[in-house]
Amino acid sequence: MTYSRYEKGLETLGKIDGKSRKDGVLQELEKISPDLARFTVEFPFGDIYSRPGLDLKSREIATISALTCLGHMNHLKDHVKAALSAGCTKTEIKEVIIQMAVYAGFPASINAMLAAREVFENQEGQTL
Repeated sequence: MTYSRYEKGLETLGKIDGKSRKDGVLQELEKISPDLARFTVEFPFGDIYSRPGLDLKSREIATISALTCLGHMNHLKDHVKAALSAGCTKTEIKEVIIQMAVYAGFPASINAMLAAREVFENQEGQTL
């Protein structure tokens, strides 16, 4: 069976997000810009995340690195959750963020670590 890019993207997104498209950011984005919501599923998750060559865990490590360097904390939180779902440990996530201090600077890594801590606490209802 051949999947459309959108269907493939939803399937891949579901593996790391565990939510349907009716949950969270995608639902809110569909309200204001259905096209951007579709593009967000098709390209990153239907075309890129579903490619062979890297597993989802490796892709999430790369994504956490990039988002830390760019300072995109809201998306970083989403991808810390996704990384946990893809098999990353908290220790691995923290080490990636620490590594980014070399490339993005300490302020970016500190902000990222605080964002990760928020996710960890929300996921388990406890502090680190």
